[in-house]
Amino acid sequence: MAAPPATRRTGDASTQFGETIADPYRWLEDGAAPEVQAWMDAQDAHARAFLGALPQRAELEEELRALFYFDAVGCPIKRGERLFYSRKHRDREKSVVYVREGDDERVLFDPDTMSDDGTVSLGVWVPSHDGALVAWARRANNADAATLQVRDVATGRDLPADVIDGAKYALPSWLPDGSGFYYTLLPTDPDIAVADLPGHAEVRFHAIGTDAATDRLIHPATGSAGTFLHGEVSRDGRWLVVYIQHGWRSTDVYLADRNGDDTVMRPLAVNRDATFEVSIWDGVAYALTNEGAPRYRVLRAPLDALPADPDGWTELIPEETATLEGARIAGGLLVCRYLRDAAGELALFELDGRPRRRLPLPGLGTVAELEGEPDDPDLFLSWSSFVDPPRVFRAALPDGEPVEWARATLDADTGGVVCEQTSCRSRDGTEIPIFLLHAADAVADGERPTILYGYGGFNVSLTPAFAPHILPWLRRGGVYAIANLRGGGEYGEAWHRAGMLENKQNVFDDFLTAAGALIDAGWTRPARLAIRGGSNGGLLVGAAMTQRPDLFGAVVCAVPLLDMLRYHLHGSGRTWIPEYGDPDSERWYPVLRAYSPLQQVTDSTDYPALLMLSADSDDRVDPMHARKFIAAIQHASRARPAVLRIERNAGHGGADLVRQQVEQAVDTYAFLLSELGVGES
Repeated sequence: MAAPPATRRTGDASTQFGETIADPYRWLEDGAAPEVQAWMDAQDAHARAFLGALPQRAELEEELRALFYFDAVGCPIKRGERLFYSRKHRDREKSVVYVREGDDERVLFDPDTMSDDGTVSLGVWVPSHDGALVAWARRANNADAATLQVRDVATGRDLPADVIDGAKYALPSWLPDGSGFYYTLLPTDPDIAVADLPGHAEVRFHAIGTDAATDRLIHPATGSAGTFLHGEVSRDGRWLVVYIQHGWRSTDVYLADRNGDDTVMRPLAVNRDATFEVSIWDGVAYALTNEGAPRYRVLRAPLDALPADPDGWTELIPEETATLEGARIAGGLLVCRYLRDAAGELALFELDGRPRRRLPLPGLGTVAELEGEPDDPDLFLSWSSFVDPPRVFRAALPDGEPVEWARATLDADTGGVVCEQTSCRSRDGTEIPIFLLHAADAVADGERPTILYGYGGFNVSLTPAFAPHILPWLRRGGVYAIANLRGGGEYGEAWHRAGMLENKQNVFDDFLTAAGALIDAGWTRPARLAIRGGSNGGLLVGAAMTQRPDLFGAVVCAVPLLDMLRYHLHGSGRTWIPEYGDPDSERWYPVLRAYSPLQQVTDSTDYPALLMLSADSDDRVDPMHARKFIAAIQHASRARPAVLRIERNAGHGGADLVRQQVEQAVDTYAFLLSELGVGES
């Protein structure tokens, strides 16, 4: 292939705690600079020329288009007599939101019509409890930054007065009568650095029909960019619960009585080094927490005799061997969503904690969404597995069984796909589960082209959910492996903490061990093994390829964190300090320095082939990570391709146009097939 565009190196460096670290690509941090823009254009053009010339593209595009363009219905939200849900159409680029009354279905939001070029995206949308209004977020280029608006359901028109900028973390919570909602506001002052914005977030109340500039301040900013602030009003409208979330490790919870002054906050759980999620119904508070229960439990306390802190609450549902992912009140019951060995289960409990029954599910899969109201018997849930496309079920509580309400329809033959769960022992002896997907006739001959995927952070669980893009890989004799690494949430908070802060290297050890286990089991060999990850998973594969470049033939790294000594200065980086540690702290600097992928790149090293996937409007993980790392790899190793593909008009989650998703998938799999030496089928 042609040599990549040249990248100038500078003498920039940083000195921290007595150590000087060269930073020759610091100039690439300024994405708005004309020189950086020109460099990005050149790198993207180089990548697309290389990817466009790879074999098997036409066949891949035909297969992937058939798999990406399909019909599906999302899990509905019932409000009053109306159902609200998204619908994906096989002939449309973006999902459409519908409202149904009886048999009458009509479009409420059609993102395809919001802009001529498809660059306007629909963010969060939240119906009022009576179903008359919907608060919704308009986003540019599928980025996180948003403007909140309110749509009248009957007319389909937006209310002219109700426009709120700074809605990146808005999450509106409606009053029962639909007269207004609580939300989180970010300032739009350009003088405030993006990395500092979370510390300026406020909880405010917006009354429908009023100017957002007059919205009442409910809870002031914390001043700490490492926190998230959010308010939720109880279903009866009397109580306001305010959360201050310290990363993904702990939450402070406050309660305000709206019969009085909703700005007067009573502590419910503060400085507990645990997470709490509180629901209020019929005069009782219920708390899902991992305090004293790494796999979570539910506590209960009456509001008329509320203890001073959670130590005085009553345990309602104790911890068990499965991880309790969520608990919500629906149909007069507690509906609890569990993970057992990374697969979903549902259990129903009476509000006094007595077990009622388990809700049957079709098999080993994932309950992705769960919707229901405390005083309504209808419970909706969406479910899928590795081999089953998404289905929506409806259950009439308390005794009704789940009945299929909708299912995705696509041309995906999964009859010959085998899904098995195996495990390996990490460096310290911890057992790491691995899902393996392959064709039924695939044999472990040491030559299988294999992709290993992982994440390992932020309490995120990797579960058996349908991913149609994997099928073309399996049809070509490939193996797809998903490792449940520490740092995730599959086995509770202890599992999460074993992969964060000073324990972060555990995640990389788990992943490297999983890679070795695939080789030892006879599935593949290093030249035929690829790794793939995005965001925190991009950090994972960046660390893996720099720690063991000999173990992999190819790497796909998407929207990653890779410069862990400067991550907190860009994007939403400061909010992740509780997960990774502060590079400016003498305690955490050596931890981050030891694994930060950018600083581990060594000249004259034969690194595996690298496809870096970035997005031009990513306002969560700054693309500077991708830019600096690809420049370092291109300088260090010319033996294998290292290309930077930049998705235009796309945010951290990628583009929301299906055709762009198909194009990226074609490029990704063509790259992997080529670099792992897989010939045309």
